[in-house]
Amino acid sequence: MSSLFLLRQILLYDLWMPFTDSCVPDGPSKVAPQQPESLYEAWLASRSLSNQNTDSSLPAGAKRPVTRTNLRLARRIATLCLPQMQKLFWDAHPFRTIAVILVSLIRGAFPVFKGYSHALIINEVQNLLFSEHFTWSRLVRLLGTELLRATAEKILDSFATENEQLVQSSARFVVEYQQMEQRVRLDVPTMSDPIIRDLVTESDVFVSSFQGMGGFSLLSPFDFVRVFTLLSELISHVFVLSSLTYGPLSVITLIFSLISSAYPFVHSYFLPYRFNYDPSGYGEQEMRHAEKQEQMRQLSVSESHRPEVMLFGLGPWILDSWASSRKFALGLQSQPGPSKFGLSQLLSHINVAELITTAQNIPFVLMLRTSPSLGSLALYRNSVQSVVYTANNLFLTAQMAIQGIFLMGAFCAAMEVEPALCPKKECEVRYESQNGGMKIEARNLSYTYPGCVEPALRNINLTLEAGETLALVGYNGSGKSTLAKILLRILDFSTGALCINGTDVRAYDPAALHRASAAVFQGFARYAGSVADNVGVGCVHDMRQPAALRRAVRLAESEHIVDRLPRGIHTRLDAGDPAYAPLQTQALAQTQGDAKDRPAWMPHGLSGGEWQRIALARAFMRADRPEVDLLLFDEPTSSLDAHAQHKIFETIDTLARAPDGAKRRTVVFVTHRLATARRADKIAMMERGTITEFGTHDELLRLDGSYAALYRASV
Repeated sequence: MSSLFLLRQILLYDLWMPFTDSCVPDGPSKVAPQQPESLYEAWLASRSLSNQNTDSSLPAGAKRPVTRTNLRLARRIATLCLPQMQKLFWDAHPFRTIAVILVSLIRGAFPVFKGYSHALIINEVQNLLFSEHFTWSRLVRLLGTELLRATAEKILDSFATENEQLVQSSARFVVEYQQMEQRVRLDVPTMSDPIIRDLVTESDVFVSSFQGMGGFSLLSPFDFVRVFTLLSELISHVFVLSSLTYGPLSVITLIFSLISSAYPFVHSYFLPYRFNYDPSGYGEQEMRHAEKQEQMRQLSVSESHRPEVMLFGLGPWILDSWASSRKFALGLQSQPGPSKFGLSQLLSHINVAELITTAQNIPFVLMLRTSPSLGSLALYRNSVQSVVYTANNLFLTAQMAIQGIFLMGAFCAAMEVEPALCPKKECEVRYESQNGGMKIEARNLSYTYPGCVEPALRNINLTLEAGETLALVGYNGSGKSTLAKILLRILDFSTGALCINGTDVRAYDPAALHRASAAVFQGFARYAGSVADNVGVGCVHDMRQPAALRRAVRLAESEHIVDRLPRGIHTRLDAGDPAYAPLQTQALAQTQGDAKDRPAWMPHGLSGGEWQRIALARAFMRADRPEVDLLLFDEPTSSLDAHAQHKIFETIDTLARAPDGAKRRTVVFVTHRLATARRADKIAMMERGTITEFGTHDELLRLDGSYAALYRASV
């Protein structure tokens, strides 16, 4: 692997440095650039557009310009990532990894052996045709040797393909596992940071590069073995040309041959045509158009958006927006600005291919004068073309490698990101459950959503003793749901203090608090699975326990809903996945809409109230466990009638008490129905992000403030 490190240094710095003047300039340097200390800093610096007189950054996944600064950053990132990437391949299959590199070097020399073997056969056939002695023994030996060579090459190719597939599949599984592991660790505040989201996005692109050789026009670390093959092939062909070149005329002929063969590649690089394809990635404009195109496509197929698409007549707008972005992606949209007739346009009207083909024949005519052997001439011509093609492929591979290194840096940097809510190990306090519930104290609590100026919560002060019930009431947008998420440690507060059982909540591991809580969110999730899956995620350990599932369904008053479903608790529910929409339409047409004849895979739709009961059953899967100290419900009965609402809150009250009637759990619920709020021990009236009134129902009525006015209006 040390050779890989050395080769990387040569390609990234020594080979590319002479070409950077023709690329994007860095601008005048006033001070020496500081070496980034971490992977994150190096990755972040590579996205900067400060050298273009702007403080903005490249979009996630956009191609980095090849500049001296970016080459230094790529070198730094590769140095920092090398131990992790080396461990990635070496730990899984050390000897197979070595075999991949060695076989790649050997396979690079195969084209030369093939060309040399063919040249010998051509020479022998030429001798047989132009001589008077017909001896077939040498030709038979040459043909036999060629057959053995082809067989050996086929066997080695088969071994190499199988070996590479095994090593690559193992590496791909590891990076995909690490990616998934980090995704489920990162919390909401961390993913609310737009820079972290871009980092994770580029990390995902890096993982997708393990699809195969050059998948998605990107180069994974495994695909970098292509460089060994290309270098070996290039050196082999150069050696052949040097052995066939002697004398001034041969040297001039070789130079002319290389120039004429390389001209099409040089022309397409420096004078690109309109529909030039850049394999190394999208630019900023392309990324934005691709995002808009996908956004409009999703709007056209999304069942959740379809009512508003129909109501507001969004069809023409969606179609026009999609068409504009799609035309840009396909190169069909005319670019603004005056039309210019330059050298590139002039050459496009000339049949350069025929001229180049004619010019390439001149050196071979000259070679024929000095070497009457047709085999040597064929070997010479094949080597010239192979040198040019291999050099071009090496150049493109190096371009892809540059972009791949920045994505590799994003992956490695993303693996180092720690969830924002997790305390440092030396500061962590173990959460211990207390009999009677969870005590909550908030002092001057404030919170501002990322990107916003006005705080969503300000100066929140409340004390909730263990076992008490708190109702959060107020107008829409007053911050009730935001406060609920902060109490659950889904969001982190900006200023102030929040204590749980007398300890700063930031000293607890959020996972420990989550294990001690059960909740229903206002915007609860709908999973693409069966009823058992949707209910069972509330307590994964009991997901396959029929008795636990049935009890949760019964507590949520949803037995009659489940019993009516075609396959009962095993019925797949329709979570609004657009991928199933065409299949559902076809299946319904075949069954004439009869639910009994539906295929088992076809999801079943539920109403809003039925889905809310499923979400309640999910919370009740965990609510009765002994380690749970807090029950939090955000508008848990907003889609239910008054009778069902009464039963649900009776169930919540039962779950909050021990068999002897004593309070054993703290309950917090958000509601807009003030008749329900009367159940609570304490009520917090929220307005404009703060608690304006706090007390019991009777105390707030005697206060005759906002709560009393809202209560009288509702009654």
